[in-house]
Amino acid sequence: MKKKGIHDNHRKRVREEFLKKGFDLDTPPHKIIEMLLFYSIPRKDTNETAHLLLDKFGSIEALLEANPKEIMKVNGCAETTAALIKLVQTISKYYINEKKKSDFTIGSLDDIHKYIFDRYIGVTEEEVAITSLDNRLRIVGFDVIGKGDVSSALASTRKAAEAVMARKATIAVLSHNHPGNYPLPSGDDIKTTEKMYAALRTVKVRLIDHVIIGNNEYVSLFKSSKYKIPF
Repeated sequence: MKKKGIHDNHRKRVREEFLKKGFDLDTPPHKIIEMLLFYSIPRKDTNETAHLLLDKFGSIEALLEANPKEIMKVNGCAETTAALIKLVQTISKYYINEKKKSDFTIGSLDDIHKYIFDRYIGVTEEEVAITSLDNRLRIVGFDVIGKGDVSSALASTRKAAEAVMARKATIAVLSHNHPGNYPLPSGDDIKTTEKMYAALRTVKVRLIDHVIIGNNEYVSLFKSSKYKIPF
């Protein structure tokens, strides 16, 4: 029978401590990553690897959003580690979205903006989406209608119309993101908004805003008097 090594005992202690007390926002990030790595790196001290990952990416947020190929460049990280880290990101996104769906109450346009902003957490590629609402301003759906910059989604006006009709919506909000950049509206953003507004009017759905997300900020074209959109 194989004897347990020093790392097995250490892992057992860390797991027991976590199950008893949990981790909080004061827990050193490397300690959280060290424990996560227990499940992809067997029988090895994962403390050093955790430090290497945080040194490279700078934060847990950046690590979860990192390209798997970049993760695998870190000494000690194979495909299983990259897959585990990306799985945690996906689970986190599902948790946030489902929690928001279960206890989110719309009281204002700002609440809609917050809901949409949260839907883009962890999204590292450009996505165009349509949020559907009923006439009581209840969110009844969030559908991704295109990948890539918003101008390439002009052909997605049909998808947007199909999405809002399937949701039986009367109101809609267009959104897209600028990963790694500021959410400054471009000329294409304005043109797309105008075309989407016209397309949704044909199915008796009113587009009330276009929200652009980037660098943990967002811009509402409805609230930006600089942009003359006929909402």
